[in-house]
Amino acid sequence: MIVGIDLGTTNSLIAVWEASGPRLIPNSLGDVLTPSCVSLDKDGTVLVGRAARERLQSHPDMSAAVFKRFMGSDKVIRLGKRDFRPEELSALILRSLKEDAEAALGQPVTEAIVTVPAYFSDAQRKATRVAGQLAGLKVERLLNEPTAAALAYGIHLRGSETRFLVFDLGGGTFDVSVLDLFEGVMEVRASAGDNFLGGEDFVSLLVEQFFESAKVPARLKKDAQFMQRLGAQVEGAKRALSEMPSATIHVSAADSDFSMVLDEAGLERACAPLLARLREPVERAMRDASLSSAELDNIVLAGGATRMPVVRRLVARMFGRFPATDINPDEVVALGAAVQAGLKMKDKALEEVVMTDVAPYSLGIETSKQLGNDQYSNGHFDPIIERNAIVPVSRVKTYHPIREHQRFLEINVFQGEARMAKDNILLGKLEIELPRAPGVECGVDVRFTYDVNGLLEVEATIQKTQQTHALHITGNPGVLTEDEIAQRFEALSALKIHPRAQMENRTLLARAERLYQQLRGPLRESLGDHIMRFERVLDEQELRRIATAAPAFEAMLDEYDSEKFINPPEPLR
Repeated sequence: MIVGIDLGTTNSLIAVWEASGPRLIPNSLGDVLTPSCVSLDKDGTVLVGRAARERLQSHPDMSAAVFKRFMGSDKVIRLGKRDFRPEELSALILRSLKEDAEAALGQPVTEAIVTVPAYFSDAQRKATRVAGQLAGLKVERLLNEPTAAALAYGIHLRGSETRFLVFDLGGGTFDVSVLDLFEGVMEVRASAGDNFLGGEDFVSLLVEQFFESAKVPARLKKDAQFMQRLGAQVEGAKRALSEMPSATIHVSAADSDFSMVLDEAGLERACAPLLARLREPVERAMRDASLSSAELDNIVLAGGATRMPVVRRLVARMFGRFPATDINPDEVVALGAAVQAGLKMKDKALEEVVMTDVAPYSLGIETSKQLGNDQYSNGHFDPIIERNAIVPVSRVKTYHPIREHQRFLEINVFQGEARMAKDNILLGKLEIELPRAPGVECGVDVRFTYDVNGLLEVEATIQKTQQTHALHITGNPGVLTEDEIAQRFEALSALKIHPRAQMENRTLLARAERLYQQLRGPLRESLGDHIMRFERVLDEQELRRIATAAPAFEAMLDEYDSEKFINPPEPLR
């Protein structure tokens, strides 16, 4: 039996494909939502789900949540006297879901389709597969969450033609995908996302506002029990605003009481930075799909955080229409995973459904660019597979050493959209020995192969000898510190641009880097060359030349930025 599992940051669900369609399986408490929380009881017993969530407040040192964000890293989470990796905690969630399914179905569950955020890295995807193995599940297929939501939405639309966007805002991640459905084929046109943007971030911002508004002593931030209680109160108030105009957050500590009234206007003001961040992946996906908002037939919401009225209003403003609300956003991803399970089992009811997906981010290597007169600019990112290429995909490019009789070539593999390699995520390194020959005879073919599960294989073949070196990207998370892992993951959503001496030029460069991430192909390469030339002018520090170059650079950016694919942002009210 193959099941579909939505392994979420806040809640997880399991579903099965039946003759009548996908069906959610309730847990032992009768709930289809199982909180993604794990706790150890005083006797060492493992608690999963709602019980563990309750213990977050009472026994924060024995409980854990939101560990999905650390998948693929070497972060260790301590519960009492025991240390757990994120994969192990996720495995406990998966094992609990597996047991629920076996109890409901009356037969063993051996395999699962597990969903992951579209923007999950190679290391995070491998960690998710390992979690399945630790739970006793065979996980051959990983499915992107917005793609799963699209399957659930489109399964009843077979035979029709429609184009829609999936807006998937969960507890810890945000994904967006643009899809076409025609003649039984569901094709992902473009995907984008942010691995560090979700409902938990809204809670964190409101917690900070509570400390400021209620004048809570800063020392209480170190009180784990107080922070867990406050977080639960904030989460409850956030949910309550979906049904009532205001809610009161009230928390006690020692002999003091702290309270704050939260209404929709206050929530929107406090979360304005997060709402602004939601726009960028949408703009990127629409631009990559070469579509305007008017060309979409519908907007599909997925993820529990889309229940917030402030988010739904933002979506309505961006697209000039109300999103579809006929599918439960908490359940749609798990239902889609069950549809994919049915496809894998070759259910006759799904014979006419074909699903295609894309690579959500660019994959490439670090290179040097020749400036002339044997001068080189180092550290550039050269994409081999560009984002939103249909998967499975294999691409090859040829590279040559920059020095004559160079003995070794180091290939640094990155994922991301930044122009400079250091601002992207390093996935792995491959060093190869070159033959003793002139540089022009030492060409190396670098081939990237990216499969439907989002896993990458790199091969480097020396043209002269036809010797091939392979790099199976494993992530090697144990090599990195927690801070290094966090910095690399944040690089996808918040690129760091080196500051320049003059604010005007820093602003121009920041705008240029933003545009560079949005473009692809020859346009991106051309803009990259413009940026490099402008940086060289700045480095020369000749004020007269800079004064001439800056307006020309700005005019060029205006041309690149002239095309809009969704409505311009409106001021928050």
